Amino acid sequence: MDNILSILIFFPAIAGMLGFVVDKNSAKAYGVSVAAIELLLSLWLWVLYDGANAGMQFSEFIPVISEFGIAYNVGVDGISIFIVIMASLMTLLGMISLDSDLKKMKNMIISLLFLEMTMVGVFLSLDAILFYIFWELSLVPMLYIIGAWGGPTRVYAAVKFFLYTFAGSLIMLVGLLAMAYLFQVESGIWSFNLLDWYTLKLTDNEQFWLFLAFFAGFAIKVPMFPFHTWLPHAHGQAPTIGSVILAAVLLKMGTYGFVRFSLPILPDASVEFTPFIMALSLIMVVYTAMVAFAQKDMKQVIAYSSVSHMGIIMIGVFAMNAEGLGGSVFLMLSHGIVSGALFFLVGVIYERTGTKYMSEFGGLATVMPVYATIFGVMLMASVGLPLTIGFVGEFLVLLGFYKVSVIGTIIAGSTIIIGSIYMLALFKKSFFGPVTNEKNYGLKDLNSKELTVLIPLVLLVVWLGVYPKPVLGPIDNSVKALLVQMEDHAQSESTKEAIIVSKKEVK
Repeated sequence: MDNILSILIFFPAIAGMLGFVVDKNSAKAYGVSVAAIELLLSLWLWVLYDGANAGMQFSEFIPVISEFGIAYNVGVDGISIFIVIMASLMTLLGMISLDSDLKKMKNMIISLLFLEMTMVGVFLSLDAILFYIFWELSLVPMLYIIGAWGGPTRVYAAVKFFLYTFAGSLIMLVGLLAMAYLFQVESGIWSFNLLDWYTLKLTDNEQFWLFLAFFAGFAIKVPMFPFHTWLPHAHGQAPTIGSVILAAVLLKMGTYGFVRFSLPILPDASVEFTPFIMALSLIMVVYTAMVAFAQKDMKQVIAYSSVSHMGIIMIGVFAMNAEGLGGSVFLMLSHGIVSGALFFLVGVIYERTGTKYMSEFGGLATVMPVYATIFGVMLMASVGLPLTIGFVGEFLVLLGFYKVSVIGTIIAGSTIIIGSIYMLALFKKSFFGPVTNEKNYGLKDLNSKELTVLIPLVLLVVWLGVYPKPVLGPIDNSVKALLVQMEDHAQSESTKEAIIVSKKEVK
């Protein structure tokens, strides 16, 4: 299995191309089969992965343009492996959830398979150009999914999504090219290898401008305040599967970019910009939580809640310690599973009623008790109830942030209370009390297809909430190695002091 990473990346794309000759009536079964094989391959990667080894594993390196140091270079560590598994899982569940009567089903399946290829490629790339190619290609299938199967204003939402993220990506590309040039100036050779870039000593001025270039691409993708306005439109108009993949995986590209690029390559600038990032993140956390409370559309509540939780992840990333950074990586997984499940659940009620407004519901727990129970579990995980997956990441992030700012931790922690208020308000309006709409008396509870999608997510929420060690262990090892690399690479003593890690803990 020396080439398992290449298989993981390109198997969905090859299957997608073969999908053009698949009969349209068999398209869904074909897509589910391909996605299931991809998930099994990603789980097999986990079995083979050495969790005690903090470095890159299963690396593959093939020179492409040697003169400029561009290569096909991939690898996996504890930071990326579980995001790849989550991307495979959510793609499979998304395939299963598709309505058999969906128009142009084959086109949807092919789009999802190509999207899966780009997502896995982003998280496994160790060459900056390869990373950028997968990053940009991910826009195309998602643009098509929103534009072809979305709501009434889907074209506006799709174009806004594309323009925002593409504009940020172009600025990021300038930063990537500048990094390669600076490496060439210092070493005499061109290289787009991230591991080479980790050794490059840059001046404060160079780090400042490069950080801003990377920030433009990653912050829009997260999306950070005030670049977040494209996301509610995209979620509001996207089909259920589009919202699930967008929230569960695509947003993580931004936070992953900060972890993989900004922190290790530009440690001094990262510390210098930390107060600015923390301020934006706290505004993002509190502001979008309050906006979520004001929403009347159930899907918009979850969309703004998603932005708020991404702010918590950003706080953990820039806490610059093992607890905060490890918690943020775990929270990427937690947020992906929980927000993906919540969007699935909203899609279920929308398919039955044709509306997402909370005023149209009431007493759903009476007519759909299983649906209400699963919704309640995911809601509790979203607000960080202990013994659920949401608690673990948030607790570690706040613990790490406490070492940086007590006041900031109090402000960030207040969002747990705000989140509980708007989520419980949603649950009360929609599920408790008498059935306010007579049409809802005839609603059917979850069917076997929907349970097949949701039960695995419920099990993950409970399992990783009670026993997160199998995931936290590899993450922790790679995070500590990253912090040691940052400390060794930093040139300022103040930066070294800001990075809290014990080298004795790293194997």
